[in-house]
Amino acid sequence: MPLENGQIEDATRIEKTIGTLKKLLDNQNQIFLISHVGRPSGRDPKFSFELILPKLEELLGEKVVLKEDFDQSVEGKVVLFENLRFWPEEEANDLEFAQKLARFGEVYVNECFSVAHRNHASVALLPTLLPAYAGLELGREVKELHRILENPARPLVAIIGGAKLETKLPAITNLARVADKVLVGGKLMFELGETKLPENVLVATDSIDQKDIGPESVELFKKEIDKAKTIVWNGPLGLFEEKEHSLGTKKVAELVASSTAYSLVGGGDTIAALKEIGMLEKVDFVSVGGGAMLEFLEGKKLPALQALGYYD
Repeated sequence: MPLENGQIEDATRIEKTIGTLKKLLDNQNQIFLISHVGRPSGRDPKFSFELILPKLEELLGEKVVLKEDFDQSVEGKVVLFENLRFWPEEEANDLEFAQKLARFGEVYVNECFSVAHRNHASVALLPTLLPAYAGLELGREVKELHRILENPARPLVAIIGGAKLETKLPAITNLARVADKVLVGGKLMFELGETKLPENVLVATDSIDQKDIGPESVELFKKEIDKAKTIVWNGPLGLFEEKEHSLGTKKVAELVASSTAYSLVGGGDTIAALKEIGMLEKVDFVSVGGGAMLEFLEGKKLPALQALGYYD
């Protein structure tokens, strides 16, 4: 989730876990929480979970103990392990590291769809060492995304924004196979260059300062959104953090919100953008996944779901 200057900018990803955590607490379980934030190289106070504790305690209504090492003694009903990315073994998908984590629990619950595409120790290995289950929200995520792939109401319109062409291009081409139209904006519109795209992909045609889609593109997108029965959206359409470049995202969000189509949005920046302009509650389903959502829609097998036996 976005952390800026020691503050949580958007707590949606924590909020989405609370239902599962409260259910576990109601059933008298001790909870040992593992997660990560950012991309620290070693221990970095900018990414310490000390910054997250107050918000987690507020949402959970429980005291949370922060644990910073693998010492086996654990006190407290809810224990939060320090940012797992402080240990390089996490991203290296190290078995010994997963075994150390496994010693603290008897049952594994994955309530973090946003990292389902990561081949990391806590995601892909740990659930193979304990009886493992999907959390309530993770189950909903998979069900809603599966419905987009299998039996969407048509026309299905996908909106893809943001940047990172190398990760978004496979999603654009794969979504073009299942969607009736794919609308592309954000920084991607400039990164595409001469890339050959399927005929049903519509790229924004004008911009404001090359930082937002322009009014011509909004009108172009409006025609497709008005016809849609299902809308999937990942990635803001401009540099929404700057007020003068947030209009494209805002206008498209208003179109999606006022549409009678079933709408699903995902990705940290998309969620933050829609929250910022007060539109998040107007969509039907909010996916906490960005990369995970796109890879699922690409038809890739996600390591987390594989470890839980979803594809068996």
